[in-house]
This record gives sequence, structure tokens and C-alpha cells, in this order.
Amino acid sequence: MPDTTADRPELRQAVDVLAGRFPGAVLSSAVEKEELAIRLRKEDLAAVLSFLKDELGFNALDDIIVLDNIRSSGDGGKRFTVLYQIYQFPGFVRLRLAVDVGENEALDSAVPVYRSADWAEREAFDMFGVRFEGHPGLRRIYMPDEFEGHPLRKDFPLGGRDGGA
Repeated sequence: MPDTTADRPELRQAVDVLAGRFPGAVLSSAVEKEELAIRLRKEDLAAVLSFLKDELGFNALDDIIVLDNIRSSGDGGKRFTVLYQIYQFPGFVRLRLAVDVGENEALDSAVPVYRSADWAEREAFDMFGVRFEGHPGLRRIYMPDEFEGHPLRKDFPLGGRDGGA
């Protein structure tokens, strides 16, 4: 891994500890705007989240964001990237985890580690169709239960399924 964390020694330590504890889990890392960004293998997500919270003190999950990679998914890439924005208080150290997931794959739920992930995972499911294994109540949060599709996917028709009529 390139030395991209020289300006923040606590970020270097977090990457080194993760890479040592979970060999092969860290696919890449970089510091952007004093925030450590780590790309992980999806198989390691739950264990890494638990370790970050319990051992390294990243005690707050702020948000879960989904990116639709529809243009690159045809080139063998995964359809979605799910970003987890977590913090370490005190000290306000920010960490962003990125995990790629295919359209018909599921990620482990972060709810057992961070209860605040509950509604964010429901939103990701409702708007993009990303599934989370082990979520205590994965169901739509915005759209009616009978609604077909996921409105924030890039292939969802701009006029809606009925053409905007």
C-alpha cells in the first residue's frame, strides 16, 4: 500500500492494524480531506466494523450511502458501492469504508454493531435494492410495499414506470 497517511499518524495506525488483523481485507486506502478511505472485501465487512468499534474506538456510524455503478458494472465491476461513514469520538477521526456489491448479492447488516444503521440500510434497500443479511426488519421505508423497482437506480425511468402519466 502506498504511504498516503503520513499527515495523520492515527490513520496510518488504523490501516496498519486492519491490514494485520484481516489479511487481504483491505483492497486500498487513501486519505482525502483528512478522512481515511478504505475499500474492503465484502466478506470482511461485519468483522471489520466490529473490530473498528470495539478495538479501535470508532463508536459512531453517521451514514450509509449507495453509489450505482451501472456504467462500470458491464466491465466486470460490481453494480453498487456502499459507503459507511464512521467516526471516532473523542478526537473526531473520520473513516469511510467502501464495499462493492453485485446486484443479486447481499451485505452483512451493520445493525448488530451500530444500531444507527437500521434506517440507513432500509433506505438503501428501498431506493437501490441493496439487501442486508441479518437486518432485523428489512422493508421499504419510503415507497409503498406494492411499488415495483428502486427509484434511485440509474436505470429507473425518469418519468416513472407509468411514463409520468
